[in-house]
Amino acid sequence: MKYLLSEIDIGEEEVCAVAEVVRSKWLSIGPRTEEFEAGFADACGVKHAIAVSSCTAALHLALKGCGMGPGDEVLVPSYTFVATANAILYQGATPVFVDINGPGDLNLSITDLEAKVGPRTAAILPVHIAGYAADMDRIMDTAERHGLAIIEDACHGIGARFEGRSGSRWTGRKLGAIGTAGCFSFFANKNLVTGEGGMIVTNDDKLAETARRCRSHGMTKSSWDRASGRATDYDVVDLGYNYRATELTAALGLVQLAKLDKSNVKRRHLARRYRQRLAGCPFITLPFSDRQDESSHHIFPILLSDGDRRPQFRRLLQEHGIQTSVHYPPVHLFTQYAGRCSVQNGNLDMTTSVSEREVTLPLHPLLSDDDIDRISEQVWLAASRSRQPAGERPCG
Repeated sequence: MKYLLSEIDIGEEEVCAVAEVVRSKWLSIGPRTEEFEAGFADACGVKHAIAVSSCTAALHLALKGCGMGPGDEVLVPSYTFVATANAILYQGATPVFVDINGPGDLNLSITDLEAKVGPRTAAILPVHIAGYAADMDRIMDTAERHGLAIIEDACHGIGARFEGRSGSRWTGRKLGAIGTAGCFSFFANKNLVTGEGGMIVTNDDKLAETARRCRSHGMTKSSWDRASGRATDYDVVDLGYNYRATELTAALGLVQLAKLDKSNVKRRHLARRYRQRLAGCPFITLPFSDRQDESSHHIFPILLSDGDRRPQFRRLLQEHGIQTSVHYPPVHLFTQYAGRCSVQNGNLDMTTSVSEREVTLPLHPLLSDDDIDRISEQVWLAASRSRQPAGERPCG
């Protein structure tokens, strides 16, 4: 593929940082992890950041720290990666899937969310799709009225700020730093890359303590505490997991964190160029076109007018070296979840419709303006050449 969906901006600085860790011979949680956590907490404007092995682990520990368990229901969009819902099941709680707004806004629908709050609802798990903030003003209002925890899946939203309604007390906060806890991924296609790895951020001291303890088997002290002379023994006081981060991922994370703002600015520029070049393209809708607030622009989704077009549309782009993807197949339609959906989930019609038509185009900071222009040209051609269902007319 000439135009990769995602590409990693890694250079000699990352190589040297990892080499230093290898030479130190201390590879598990240690001083670099602590430094990365402190830097990440500062960047998010929160008291605590807890590094873990993945965002899935972060979501699991955040749900545990918020007290989720059997009998509890967690409101979550079906339009997300399956890990968001899986973490709810890990705690024995029940995911209740919420529909999305529609083609113009792929985030969860507040109307559907509020309709699905019930006596067993204990938390809301919003996802900031493509790096655009969900309506956190109304989500927080709903949570406060019903006494619900808020755990933000901010995998797409790292570095972006929330711009709420006039007078909003949440305006200016980083995504992930608004609710009870926020969870981030450093997977190989994310805006901040360490290969694997994740982070929980929170201002809740008790939740942070639980997460730190339970990422390492429920132990009261870590191996680094003992090796550095801060402890001589430990107790196990909770059911914990092996969700530890490593010094290698922390070393990469520190370098990547320093690049994040510049990288997100480049992504924003490329996304704007896409919108300029694809404006008026037949049979295509551009989600979030009316959003002027800040986004981290993790992905660039487009919607075809009909799902029948998608296989040929993607094949035509592939023939010109353009890699594409689909974000996301609905979680509630996977075999694992199909038998778990209660009547509370409703039809999730908008989620199903949008997911059948979505195509994700390449977006990463190593692309150039010329690359965006060439990809956009092929999108126009593929949109016109892909199979047109009978009676269909172009949509803008």
